[in-house]
Amino acid sequence: MTAVLDFVPIWTLILGAGIFFYVLLDGFDLGVGMLYGFAPDVRTRNIVMNSIAPVWDGNETWLVLGGVGLLAAFPLAFAIIIPALYFPILVMLLALIFRGVAFEFRFRDAPHRTFWDHGFCYGSAIAAFAQGMMLGAFIQGFEVDGRHFSGSAFDFITPFSLMTGVALMFGYALLGAGWLILKTEGEIQDAARRRGRICLIAVLVAIVVVSIWTPLMNDDVARRWFGWPNTVFLAPVPIATALTAILIWRALSGRSEAGAFIGAVVLFTLSYIGIAISLWPMIVPYHYDLWEAASSARTQAFLLVGTLFLLPVILVYTGWSYWVFRGKVRGDVGYH
Repeated sequence: MTAVLDFVPIWTLILGAGIFFYVLLDGFDLGVGMLYGFAPDVRTRNIVMNSIAPVWDGNETWLVLGGVGLLAAFPLAFAIIIPALYFPILVMLLALIFRGVAFEFRFRDAPHRTFWDHGFCYGSAIAAFAQGMMLGAFIQGFEVDGRHFSGSAFDFITPFSLMTGVALMFGYALLGAGWLILKTEGEIQDAARRRGRICLIAVLVAIVVVSIWTPLMNDDVARRWFGWPNTVFLAPVPIATALTAILIWRALSGRSEAGAFIGAVVLFTLSYIGIAISLWPMIVPYHYDLWEAASSARTQAFLLVGTLFLLPVILVYTGWSYWVFRGKVRGDVGYH
């Protein structure tokens, strides 16, 4: 009998990494977009906009990778999750499109610049909120009948998903504040520190609420976190989260320029790990695991060849673009 190589862990790693990179990279520029609405004058708005101008569109590459990877490697999950989240996905995509249009037209349509400024800010906020609602709906799970989504188009609207929607907005704004501290100086940097502290408090409150609410919704999650000896083994995650929060607060209150952004990345990483611990190995909570939802081994192997070729290209291009545009943003150098 011929043994078949299990590609599911490889595709799980690829899909998980794609989603994680999207959340971090597009997350901070969506956060900058939301904070953009608080900029007091044209000069400040220009600098804030220019801080993400070279990299913002490339960040969304990871969203495409995540969607295509889900369809190719886990088609059953795609067939259930997409119909369940059709409306928030549609809202997110429309917001991202309008945000991109506003970004470009702001520099070329000076008579209507105020309109495009609002479009960029609100588009960022709506996209972040929609993503947070999708996360909340995913954690709660979907109504499934056999291999099909059997709920209504508006099942994603729940108190929990509304809370996670707002929470992710603050989380992205925290990343955005860290990025502005890293890329700007003077009054813009000081304002980013003040807003970053507010966002950090909101994010920590949300983490506590989700950590309590999620086990209350599902007994399996509760047993995983609070059953013995799991409590001991998993204790480093909340402890590391608390320590990271303290370090972020000190970075925001002090003069560190990279500390707040790095700390926010670590905080998102720990939250991501926490969600993975709660749901593993489910990809359609709480119905199908990764292996049940996976495509055939031959399909995954065929797709893996092209993916392993493209991934290094994407990583090198992304890394190179951030390296080329490193350093502080100046008011006399703009996006054209």
